[in-house]
Formats: sequence, C-alpha cells, structure tokens
Amino acid sequence: MNTETASGLMTAEEFLALPDDGIDRDLIRGVVVVKGETEITRRNRRHTKTEAATAKLIGNWVDGQRDQPGEVHSGEVGCILHGKADSAVGIDVVFITADHAARQNDDTTMIDGAPLLAVEILSPSDKQEDIGRKVDDYLAYGVQVVWILDTHFQTVIVHRPSRQPELFNADQTLRVADVLPGLEIAVRDLF
Repeated sequence: MNTETASGLMTAEEFLALPDDGIDRDLIRGVVVVKGETEITRRNRRHTKTEAATAKLIGNWVDGQRDQPGEVHSGEVGCILHGKADSAVGIDVVFITADHAARQNDDTTMIDGAPLLAVEILSPSDKQEDIGRKVDDYLAYGVQVVWILDTHFQTVIVHRPSRQPELFNADQTLRVADVLPGLEIAVRDLF
C-alpha cells in the first residue's frame, strides 16, 4: 500500500513525524510504503547469522583503522537518503565514515545521509525487482558500495556507481580497495 501527502511527495522530516504505531513503513522516493499493519518481519537464522558475521567482520576492520575509522551499524538500521525525493529505509548492515558519524545529531535515531557501504542480505521473500530497485536507489542517493549477500548460494554481488556488478563466491576474498582500503573478507566467513 502506498500513501502520499496531499501536496505530493513526503519529505524525510514529515516521515519521521509519523506516529510510532507499530506499522512497518519505508519512505521510498518521497512515497510512504506500508508493508501491512499485521505483517511482522521475521528473519530466518541464516539471515541473522550472516548479518551478525558481516557486522563483526567489518567491525574488526574498523577497529584496525588508525585514522578516523567510522562506525558499523546493523539490524535494519534506519537511513535517511536525501535527493530529489527523500527516502528513509532500513538497511541490514551499513558502514559510515567518522566524518559522517560526527555530523549526526539527536533530532533522529536514523542515520542522516547515505552510508559509504550498504549491505543487504537476501531473504526467501525478496523479489529480484525489489532488490534491483534498492540497489539503483542506494547508488543514486550516494552510497558508494552495495553488497548483496545470498545465503543460499553463499555469494556476494558488489555494486558500485558506473561499474558492472562483481560476483564473489565462497572460495574468493571480497575486496573493494578503492573505497574501503585494507578491508579483505573471505566470503565463506560471511556465511
């Protein structure tokens, strides 16, 4: 179910002012998308194990950074993505730089601005068109690297602006040296 404000597209500020009534909503390009009043998100154990491992492995890399390491957040962390029409979405795992973290304020519990890295872990209910839209949106809003993790096939697809996607399997090491220097993760360790 989609809803719009009387004036058209909703801003992030208007979205954040909605009542906390237990309804799971996202703001996608200025439009509120309601998943359903009785729908409860349930993550399977593969998903949650992969999310925890991903956050831990990125966190280990962050801990090893000497100059302004940044922060890792997980658990459908809320992110406000600004553009022609704002989006407010939950992302499985994100990494933000130290400068980005320092710009956050207490006006919202969400991360304001695009993370450097967004990680989405596929669930059995995910549709390819929805995942494609998420990747396109994240990149359009300024996310520099998007990882799509598939727990079934134990693969990672890396998306970056103006580049072809790269596929990494369980026998490979995930590296994105131009954006996350020094981060090297054996793909099998994510799963």
